[in-house]
Amino acid sequence: MISNHSILKRKLGNEGLEVSAIGLGAMTMPDNQATIDTIRGALENGVTLFDTADLYGNEGFQQHRFGDNEKLLGKALKGRRAEAVIATKFGITHSQGHKGDPAYIKKSVDASLYSLGTDYIDLYYQHRHDPNTPIEETVGTLADLVKQGKIRYIGLCEASADMIRRAHAVHPITAVQTEYSLWSRDVEDEILPLLKELGIGFVPYSPLGRGFLTGNIQKIEDLSESYPHHMYTRFQGDNFTKNVKAAANIEKLAAKKGCTTAQLALAWLLAQGDQIVPIPGTKRLERVKENIGALEVSLTDADLAEIERIAPKGIASGSRF
Repeated sequence: MISNHSILKRKLGNEGLEVSAIGLGAMTMPDNQATIDTIRGALENGVTLFDTADLYGNEGFQQHRFGDNEKLLGKALKGRRAEAVIATKFGITHSQGHKGDPAYIKKSVDASLYSLGTDYIDLYYQHRHDPNTPIEETVGTLADLVKQGKIRYIGLCEASADMIRRAHAVHPITAVQTEYSLWSRDVEDEILPLLKELGIGFVPYSPLGRGFLTGNIQKIEDLSESYPHHMYTRFQGDNFTKNVKAAANIEKLAAKKGCTTAQLALAWLLAQGDQIVPIPGTKRLERVKENIGALEVSLTDADLAEIERIAPKGIASGSRF
């Protein structure tokens, strides 16, 4: 086990935010004692970055009320708030599409603060861009929240290069969150170079390919019932079969390295830049510990070349969305 004294730290952006090199993604965690124990156990094992959103629930992907997951996280971190870095998001609604206007942001941040049971949010992301509100207006409002002390740092999710550059010109953006893994490497073309240029941190979600890079998905029945796999072409028909086979190549290399498939996938991500902090999601503490173990996996130049050979520019069959 890696103790909280030895787990590596990384900086997100140039504004002073420091977090554990691997965070914990919290999306559809059930509200029970086992989940609370997982979150607290993650903190005790050195994980400091906890990622949620006002949209996320805990009774399945679509069966929830806004703030459910935030309330769970707040309950789990009660009494230990100062030890954690809480990231949450706003901007996706059930009925109005994407919202980023000042009035909506002010209402959303207050709701999230209440749900989390805290008086500040460390990292506040716009979950998706509102096409009806200029990004400059959205970020300007977020900058005001920084001045008020309600949030400490600003982030963007699934933002284009142009959107990132425009937003950063208004107020420093601390982190951008987008899917990135051996499965999906689209961000390497334009987003990652821009983030390095601007000094912005990168937080990859789904760093384990939505489960394919854990070694635990071999057949459709292995998929969690609470996750909306039907929404993604990578879990359908021939794509699913091809993706299981492709993952087997990563598993073989992991076996040679004496680590799990998930650890190899996370170690590869960490090797792509010291501004990268992946947030694998799990409900189980043993998986948290396994993921942290990726920090002990050393990849040589030969290992990285072999990974590039078997997973060039992403190996998943099917589109991301």
